[in-house]
Formats: sequence, C-alpha cells, structure tokens
Amino acid sequence: MVLHPQARRAIELASGQPRVFDPGFDVTAARAQARQEALAQPREDVAEVRDVDAGGVPCRLYRPADPGSGLVLHLHGGGFVFNDVEVHDAACRRLANRSGLSVLSVDYRRPPEHRFPAAPDDVDAVLAHLGEIGEDSGPLCAHGDSAGANLALVAALRNPGRFAALVLIYPFLDPTAGFASYAEAAAQDEGFDPREAAWYWEQYAATAADLTDPDLAPLNSDRLASLPPTMIVTAEHDPLRDEGEHLAVLLAEEGVNVVASRQLGQVHGFWRHVDVFDAAEPVTRSVAGFLRQHCP
Repeated sequence: MVLHPQARRAIELASGQPRVFDPGFDVTAARAQARQEALAQPREDVAEVRDVDAGGVPCRLYRPADPGSGLVLHLHGGGFVFNDVEVHDAACRRLANRSGLSVLSVDYRRPPEHRFPAAPDDVDAVLAHLGEIGEDSGPLCAHGDSAGANLALVAALRNPGRFAALVLIYPFLDPTAGFASYAEAAAQDEGFDPREAAWYWEQYAATAADLTDPDLAPLNSDRLASLPPTMIVTAEHDPLRDEGEHLAVLLAEEGVNVVASRQLGQVHGFWRHVDVFDAAEPVTRSVAGFLRQHCP
C-alpha cells in the first residue's frame, strides 16, 4: 500500500525541520519545542491526575472514573533522548479513559546526559516502589511506543512474571538496523530516516558492548518465553516495522500469547497524534481492549 494521504502530508510538513544527525543539532531546544507543542494540544479530562515519586523517579498517575484494579505502566517514546511525561500527557489521558485503568507514566532519565542502563534501571526502581504510591495491589501491564516499547519489553524480561500483559507500539529493538524495512524507508524517504535510528542508539549506549546487551537490544534475550500476553503494533512505512514483526514471530514460536497488527499506509509516530492520523484513535481503543482483557 502507498502512504496514506495523512502520512504523506505529515512527512511534507516535517521535511524542512532539522534532523538529529545534522551538525550542531540542539537537543535542548528540540526538547523544549516538543514540550511547547504538547502543552498547546487539547487534553481530555481525567478523574484524577497527579505527579508522584516512585523510588526517586518522577511519574504522573492518571486515574479514570471508577477504574479497574489494574495499573498500566506507560513508557514514552522519543528515541530514549526526547519526550517526557508532559509530551505524552494527552496520550496517557486517552489511554486511561479508553481502558478504564489507571496509567502511570514514567519520567525516566534520558541520554546523552544519562546513558544506558539509566532508563531501564529507573523503570525497575518504579516497579520496586509502587507501594509508595498505593498502586501495588492489582494486576500490572506495561505499555510503550518506539523506544518506550523497548523499555517496556526490557522491564518484562528483567522481571519475569511481574506483568499480566505487554503492549508494544512500533518497538525500537535492533541497534544493527539489520532488517529490510530500513533499506525500504531510506529508498522511499518516508520521514524517519535510518540515520536517525543510528543516532539514537549512539546516544543511548554507553559503550560498544552495550549494543549487544539484551537489556538494550532485547531481540538478543534468551528470556522471550517468559513474556506475558503481548500485543505488537507496527506501521507499514516505518524502518522499525520488520523488527517488531520479527519479535512477534519469535514470541509465537516460544509459545507466548501474541497478537500483532500492521497499520497500512502509516508511518512511525502516528499513534500519539490523533489530530493528524485517523488510525491513532482506533489503535488506542484496540490497545485499551487488550489491556482490559488481561489487566482488568
């Protein structure tokens, strides 16, 4: 399928913006711009929204009206480098309201200031201190997009048996960029340049050896069979497409309850932008149904 017209338009609008691999790219300025844009977005009301501390890691808790007993641990995307709880606030509000579950968004440390394994260590700290915020009594699920999906997957692999379900939106998994979808994306200029992926891994890894560590590159893990029921969503025109779908195959072969879908015509990043992509809301509702099924 060719690019959806909405995806094509989004790529056109972003075409003149600085790229992370450009000389002199300003990470601080890019972070500030993302926060400013997020603050300008409309946000749904949620019954309760409050900032909390879990093991020294700042988080934001979203509790919908009459929530179920489960908790969704949300880990934001942004190539490990960008975004935060504020940028993902609108998306977490929608996820809480659609699922009827409380959502805890984790403001993990980011590179290049804090390289691997700071981010997964922060997630482990949150898991160890859920009782401090009164969220340790019900089933626990993990949800993440892109780099956040990597962190959600790593959290489940580091803590076997802890999660009732796992949702991974276009997961960022392979530092080698070894799948065909990278070459396809480069040839067709579909927004997320493979050079960007390489840049993100360079910021995240503290040493060359980290790039093969299963806690950074979870496709290398020998614990995949320990995962709970898992949902994987990929985008057709995304360099990360094949690694996410490869993970789905690996999980199925290991006997994990896995469901995977490819969003035709879509590009990386579509899920968070319901004002731009018609596919974003149906995907969120599908994710919500999966979470309610396994984390009531």
